[in-house]
Amino acid sequence: MSADPVLAEARATTNRVARTFSIACRLLPRDVRDDVYRLYLVFRSLDDLVDEGDPDAAARVEAVAAWAAGAAATPTREVVVLDDLAARHPLPRTALADFCAGMRADLAGARHETEEDLDRYCYRVAGTVGLTMAALLGARGPEAEAAATALGMAMQRTNVLRDIDEDGARGRVYLAAETVRAFGGSLEPGDREALVRDQIARADALYECGCAGIQLLPRGRRAITAAAHMYREILRQIEREGYGARAGRAVVAPRRKLAVAGRAALIG
Repeated sequence: MSADPVLAEARATTNRVARTFSIACRLLPRDVRDDVYRLYLVFRSLDDLVDEGDPDAAARVEAVAAWAAGAAATPTREVVVLDDLAARHPLPRTALADFCAGMRADLAGARHETEEDLDRYCYRVAGTVGLTMAALLGARGPEAEAAATALGMAMQRTNVLRDIDEDGARGRVYLAAETVRAFGGSLEPGDREALVRDQIARADALYECGCAGIQLLPRGRRAITAAAHMYREILRQIEREGYGARAGRAVVAPRRKLAVAGRAALIG
């Protein structure tokens, strides 16, 4: 067991709640893998606090926002981890500030009227994660940053499609309202095939952009390629299941997921 309790929690959290990402992490270079776990813990902790309506969520988000702004920050667990990581990696503080803006929007229960609104949200809560992870892996320059952003946004759009019913049961709708109306206004199973096809195409376009830029990563290309392909396979599973013809979350079978990861790692 690790002597570092935060690292031990970061590994355990990744293995428990992010199984796809956990598989990909095993392909990372050893000397950067633990820092990726630590960074993931920061993002996941804040996201979970917000999703669960924890009374401390807003304060924890604001502490990270203060850190990102270079101001005095309450030394929450997330701030302590970020301080430690920033001593070794040039973390993009603007991206972390934007992530906090996305968390504030979630706390406020913001809805998305247009696709541009949804893209902004996907950038804030996931494109920023891609940017920060890419920086930790040594990526530099606008082309690499644009690709990392696109890949994060693609994964978030995948989450939105996968979780339509789960989110709906909690009174949450992340899809753009104008797009839902354009495809008939219903999110019910059996009524949403055209809408789901449209949203899959949008996500796939982002994956194309994101995957094309993985070659620009100085490190971790195999891991990120595997993560991208495994996550994109969720879209293919949604297609196999009839584009939302039945209720529930599309789940890629573990054997298929590992096969996709193995093929992706060979080309990464």
